[in-house]
Amino acid sequence: MKKLIILSSLFVGALAFAQGIKFEEGNFSAVLAKAKKEKKLVFIDAYASWCGPCKLMVKNIFPLQSVGDMYNSHFVNAKIDMEKGEGIGLAKKYNVKVFPTYLFINGDGEEVHRTIGYVEEKDFLQFAKDAEDPNKRLASLKQKFEKGEKDPEFLKNLAGLVLYNDSELAGRVLDRYFQQKTTIDQEDLQILLAGTQSTESPLYKIFISKKADIIKLLPEEKYAKIDKSIKLNTILKKSYNADTKSWNDSYFMTESQKFLTKEEAEKSLKKAKASRALKDKDIPTYEKLVLELYKDYSATGSDELNSIAWNFFENVNDKSSLEKALAWAQESVKKNENYGNTDTLANLYNKIGDKKNAKIWAEKSIELAKSTGQDSTDTEKLLKSL
Repeated sequence: MKKLIILSSLFVGALAFAQGIKFEEGNFSAVLAKAKKEKKLVFIDAYASWCGPCKLMVKNIFPLQSVGDMYNSHFVNAKIDMEKGEGIGLAKKYNVKVFPTYLFINGDGEEVHRTIGYVEEKDFLQFAKDAEDPNKRLASLKQKFEKGEKDPEFLKNLAGLVLYNDSELAGRVLDRYFQQKTTIDQEDLQILLAGTQSTESPLYKIFISKKADIIKLLPEEKYAKIDKSIKLNTILKKSYNADTKSWNDSYFMTESQKFLTKEEAEKSLKKAKASRALKDKDIPTYEKLVLELYKDYSATGSDELNSIAWNFFENVNDKSSLEKALAWAQESVKKNENYGNTDTLANLYNKIGDKKNAKIWAEKSIELAKSTGQDSTDTEKLLKSL
């Protein structure tokens, strides 16, 4: 799903999804105090407003009775937007870098367990059980590792838990894991690639040293493309100053042209600036950059076109710009018609006032959703409004 809209308040007070999880009102100190008084752990759904999997958890998992029964009776629950208000400081304190992250905190504010991502009911319930079992908590798993545990399944599980928030530990865990591996399978490769976001990461050394094994699982050209992407991501991070919200264009162009053409480097920098502008809600800058980037979109893929078209629908109000987004959505559908991009097309038609075409494409989108087993609730609401 390309729709990345979710709840945006710091704490969402008393959210009672039918029989699902009930989230507390109040600031973090009040939540901690309640947990300490009731001798419970705090469960935090650490999310971001643009996070698609976060929205799906709110829609599909949090409302379940089994989930509500477990989490309401065993924890004091809170939803916190990690990019707003008090959440910004908490994200730094608990090193939250990926969304959704699920934190389990004791009454003294100490983290005892965490995990990440969209998960189904069974696994989400197991997280709760693990958080309450001292032997399965992340802190205990780390101690077990430091004592020399070498079991491959244990190491793989621990690496998955710390991959996105403790790259140093993940590197050491995976180094021990891969030392025992005579071959690398597809699952190993996915874990390695998921965590290798920078050339400065310990995981990058593994990525380089295991090249011979990796190119048995994917073409060498793809390996080279991934390597280039990791290098580019590293340079981008160093080029942006989050405190001043400024870019060092000179540094980026100098370093990136060691493996990119000048044209490729300029385009990459512009895309990064557009992405940052959208994240910072600087819509005029985002709109200007994207319009420049996609003047010629003939070679752009269907998914990318759908993504920028949807972002314009959500954030842009200028009619001429929306008509450009409409063209992107139409091209996306032409290249690969599916529920997501037909829904985008319907919404864009509606926003520019073309109710007739909005209805046609909403009906088409619902039909595609039903044929592929996807949830078309939002599109059905749009159709009813037309």
